[in-house]
Amino acid sequence: MANAALKEDSIRDARLEARVPRATKALWEQAAAVQGRKVTEFVVTSAVEAAQRVLRENQLSQLTHRDRIAFVEALIHPPAPSQRLRKAAARHAQVLGR
Repeated sequence: MANAALKEDSIRDARLEARVPRATKALWEQAAAVQGRKVTEFVVTSAVEAAQRVLRENQLSQLTHRDRIAFVEALIHPPAPSQRLRKAAARHAQVLGR
C-alpha cells in the first residue's frame, strides 16, 4: 500500500527536512541497510506507512464510535418488528410448539 502511494506520486516537488539526533539517524541508516535501501527511501516509506496506519486507526475508531451510538439507540428505541420478522417468529413458535 505504501509503495503504491509512493509510485502514484512520482513527481517529487515537495521537500521535507528534519533535524534529528545522531542516534536516530544511525538507527535509520542501520534499518535502511538491512532492507537494502537508501536512508531517504527508508524514512519516506516508513513515514507513509505510519501515516496510513494512523488514518486507518482513526477511521476505525470513528466507525466504532458511530456503531456504539447506533447500537445504544437501537436498544433504547428499538424499531417495531417488521411483517417478515413477525412471520418468522410465528413459524419459530409453531416449530417449537409454543
